[in-house]
Amino acid sequence: EVQLVESGGGLVQAGGSLRLSCAASGFTFDDYAIGWFRQAPGKEREGVSCISSSEGSTNYADSVKGRFTISSDNAKNTVYLQMDSLKPEDTAVYYCGADYRGCLTDIADPQRKYEYDYWGQGTQVTVSS
Repeated sequence: EVQLVESGGGLVQAGGSLRLSCAASGFTFDDYAIGWFRQAPGKEREGVSCISSSEGSTNYADSVKGRFTISSDNAKNTVYLQMDSLKPEDTAVYYCGADYRGCLTDIADPQRKYEYDYWGQGTQVTVSS
């Protein structure tokens, strides 16, 4: 059974940091790019970042460049999203997904979310001002 399990969300003040984790199982981790998306109330799900170990590539949305860092621990089948200098507009449910196609195209492209094969259940991130 394929599973993606997010953790690490919570409530933090503006300027603070959180680290999200995405633990994967049930598929060949190295064959898939793992992406982070977020969805705020009343808004579409948007791409934040992705990483592909096989391609050696990472990708960030402009809104998080320089503040968020994605990394992967292949031994643990886990991807992390380190989020620093958080802003109230970062408040959303954060989801991780797996995409067999890789991570070479712009994660912020609104069509990217339709290409993902598997999704986790999400973790809430709330940034207070």
